[in-house]
This record gives sequence, structure tokens and C-alpha cells, in this order.
Amino acid sequence: MSIDVGIGHEADAVQAVREILAAEGVPAALAAGDPSLWGAPSQAEARIRLGWLNLPLTSRELLPEIVNLVERAQAQGLDHVVLAGMGGSSLAPEVICATADVPLTVLDTTDPHQVRRALNDRLERTLLVVSSKSGGTIETDSHRRIYEKAFRDAGIDPADRIIVVTDPGSPLEQTAIESGYQVILADPNVGGRYSALSAFGLVPSALAGADVRRLLDDAAGVRALLSQSEGNPGLDLGALLGAQYQAGRDKLILLDTLSEINGLPDWIEQLIAESTGKQGKGILPVAGAEAAEGHDQYTLNIGRDGERTIDGPLGAQFLVWEYATAVAGRVLGIDPFDQPNVAESKENTTAILSEAGDGPLPTGTPILTDGPVEVYGDLPGHPKDLADVLRWALKAVPDRGYLAIMAYLDREAAFDAATVGDASFEEMTEQWASADIATLRALLDYRTDRPVTFGWGPRFLHSTGQFHKGGPAVGAFLQITGAITDDIEVPDKPYTLGRLQLAQALGDLRALTSRGRPAVRLHLTDRVAGVRHLLSVAEEL
Repeated sequence: MSIDVGIGHEADAVQAVREILAAEGVPAALAAGDPSLWGAPSQAEARIRLGWLNLPLTSRELLPEIVNLVERAQAQGLDHVVLAGMGGSSLAPEVICATADVPLTVLDTTDPHQVRRALNDRLERTLLVVSSKSGGTIETDSHRRIYEKAFRDAGIDPADRIIVVTDPGSPLEQTAIESGYQVILADPNVGGRYSALSAFGLVPSALAGADVRRLLDDAAGVRALLSQSEGNPGLDLGALLGAQYQAGRDKLILLDTLSEINGLPDWIEQLIAESTGKQGKGILPVAGAEAAEGHDQYTLNIGRDGERTIDGPLGAQFLVWEYATAVAGRVLGIDPFDQPNVAESKENTTAILSEAGDGPLPTGTPILTDGPVEVYGDLPGHPKDLADVLRWALKAVPDRGYLAIMAYLDREAAFDAATVGDASFEEMTEQWASADIATLRALLDYRTDRPVTFGWGPRFLHSTGQFHKGGPAVGAFLQITGAITDDIEVPDKPYTLGRLQLAQALGDLRALTSRGRPAVRLHLTDRVAGVRHLLSVAEEL
């Protein structure tokens, strides 16, 4: 494992922070699980959140049970593994499987079109892993209910197809026991975003075909270094994050262009944003952007290429980034293990659904309609069209700020050709390339020197959503929702997936606007046409 922290003044600043941390005994204390490192107010939470330090060793106890699960699935011909989980329960397995090049269908969405695609894909060969630490995650609970009904309708016993990963004593454990599902219990002393090497990361990944034993081996190889003051990659990286923050650079641009690891920035984004974005402070990770250097931003490369780099196998990367985030939390003076603002959007969602009853959700009235795009919000200057709205969003970003694009849409639509009938490959490619909403980030990023982030809703609510509300008040927010053409009922619940998705968007928007954050919602009355129009307007700004 190697860390290059930069050169010149920058390296000197990192060294100064590292020396202070070493003099305070932080490496040995953290490796020993000392909960007092983040101050008295954080001690109670930290005391029950440091189990991740020992996962390279303790998770080995799960391996025989995981091997049995894999062998049973193979014997039954269950080769379509679907993971229902949010935040830390889904992001780590997604990276593990992408890096191992094994297929895993991840459901961390309430978009009914995306869920419908998974339901229609080899249900007779599907194995569903339901992962939730608390057991009460509304998205994951909805997925479980939908799949239970789908299995029963197909004449399949859900008990033969559902595996539950949860904490001991959670409501989900009780539900699983009553339903006859196999339950794998995770370490309750590990927070969700630190759970990559726990049952939450290992079980779905192993079922999909990844070598999780090697993952633990690689993590164990670096673990022995984490109590040292010298040659400690976690301390080096934590000092880098802390020193950059102290120098005013609180935007971390993550690149992995030449890495053998696929998708790690998305996992890092959740870990750092949710861990540090609170009390008006925080480090904002930016995934998917071009390299950038400036007064408040810097680039770090996952791999060997570049000036500032971190290189090593995936298991080691997981543990080192977790350690470094905990160290950075001490430098910033915050508790890296709580997430005080995440619940607010959830509570708003529940309130909106309850208040609306059987009636329409409180979407409001559009201030303008530009083709297949409706605009909602309280914008100054009476914008006349979509171009004006996008210009407003770019200008609304303050100095040292950022623009966040939040898309409550189907994140796989741009890669799906199933809905285009008998179109040729070239026609399919052209249609879906033009319908990739994530392209909007690059188009707007080109027109500002401020960082532009992109998050899929409600996925980002369990990630950067904490930073948006608890971090520095320097964000501007562009929310995108879309019309539902193929909704899905959630069994025994008074809402559909589409209704839940819209309520989540409105709930988060309410949380942002209640803080005075500049925000606007674009609603696509036709998703494909709306995305095309939006991208076309953005290209012409």
C-alpha cells in the first residue's frame, strides 16, 4: 500500500499534521479502538462504532457460512444475484463485484422502471439478498415486499430465494425468522458506511462470484501498519485530508482512471461526505469529475498515476480509507460516526405521504414549462425558459461552493435497450446515449469553475445527503424528477414505488429549502424527451 501526499509546501503541511497526530498518540489509540479520540460528546457513539477496525480478522468467522450459501445457490442454479440495500449496504458490494468483474444487480432505488427491469430478469434463477442494518430502511423493505409477491406469484417459495443480512435484534431479523429466511448477522458495532468488510459487503459479493477471502487477506495485510506512527498509510491519508482542509481545500476530486479497482470513488464519496459533513464543516468528495486544482479543491488519484496518489488492493483500500476518515474527523473536530441530518429527509417523506393520504402529493405549480420539462421553485428574476433556469443554478453557487445535481430517475436507463423494440444497434446507442442524464454533470461542469456533483436519488440521501444539509451552506441544488409510466405496488403499504420516489424527492427538497439553500426541481413529463431537451439546452448555454 502506498500513499503519495504531494510535494513542496503541501507535503510539509501534511507532515506537520502527521507529526501532531503521532505526538498525540492517535495511531496506537485508534488501532486499539479508543472511543475518546473525537471528544467527550462523541464518545458514546464511537464506543459502539469501532468494530470495523477488526473486521479483517473477525469477518473470517463468516467464511464457512458464506461458502455454504454459495454452494447451495450454485446447486440450485441461482445465478442472478439481486441486492436490495441502501448506502453502505450496497455501495461496497457494487465496487467489489465491479472490480472482480462478476455480475450483481443492485437495487438502491425506488424508481419503478429500474425495479421492474430487475423483476423481469430471470426471476426463476434469482436470489435476493436483503441488506439493512437497522431493518427499517423504507426502500429495502419495499423491495423485499415486492419480491416476496413476485416469487409467490411465480409459484416460488420466497424462503428458498431470500437471504437477509442485518444486525442482531433488528426488526428485519424478526421478520426473516418468521418467514423462514436464512439470516446472516453482521457486527452491530460497525456503522453502515464502515461495513465494507462485514457481512454486508461479503455476503452478496461472494454469492455474485467475488473472492471475498482475498479481500480480507489484503485488508489484514495493511491492518498491522495502522498502529504505527511511521509507514502507516491510513495516517498518511488522514493527515493529507486534514491538512488540505486546514489549508481551505475542502473539495476532494477523486479519479480512478488508471486503477484496477472499478467504482471506488462512489464508495469513498459516501464514506467521507456522510462522515465529515456536519456542524457546518466537511470534506466534499467529487466523483466522476475531471482533475481540478484550485484554492478550495484538489485531486487524488486511485492508482499509481499522478502527483497525489493512493495505490493498493481493494481490501486494503477499504480499511485505509475508513481509518483515514476517522483521523480526518479528529482533525476537523467532528464525530465521524454519526449522521445527524440523514433522518430529516426520511421524516419529511413520511410526513408528506401521511399528509397527502390518498390525494395528490404537494408538488406545487410549475413556474414555467419548457417543452417536456416543468420547472418548480421560487426563482428570482422571472426566468423565461429552461436555459435561464440553468444559468440561475450556475450563478446561485457561492464562492467556495458547489452545484449538486440530484436525479430521481432510473440510473440504468441509459444502458438499457429493451424499450426500443426492433431498433438497430446504432439507433439504440444513439437514443440512449442522448438520454443519459448523468451527462448533464459534465455539461454544467464545463461552464463553471465550481465543482459539480451528481447523485442518484434516493441513493444519495444515504451518502452526500448528509453533507448537503449538515455541511457548509455553500451548495446550490438542481433536482430532477420524471413521470412514471410503469408503477409498482408495494404490498401492504398505502403507496406505490413511484409515489414513494416522488415523496422522497419532495421531502429532501423541503429539507434543503427550509435551510435557505438555493434549489429548483425540474420535472420531466416525458423522461426520454425531457432528458434530451435538458441536455440540448445545457449544450447551448
